[in-house]
Amino acid sequence: MAKNRVGIIGGSGLYEIEGFKSQKWVRIKTPFGKPSDDFLTGTLAGREVVFLARHGRGHRILPGEL
Repeated sequence: MAKNRVGIIGGSGLYEIEGFKSQKWVRIKTPFGKPSDDFLTGTLAGREVVFLARHGRGHRILPGEL
């Protein structure tokens, strides 16, 4: 059986995830508009993980702009 992909939307300061391997930044187009940043993909504990920084890298997007 195929393993499900895990998605994480992180808040302020969640830029380093211990054990997150094979990291690669990926730009994805969505039907909902431009996301806050590129998605960081990789593996964590044997699972495929996709991470999105809610405010963008470097906290570029204010909470009221989300």
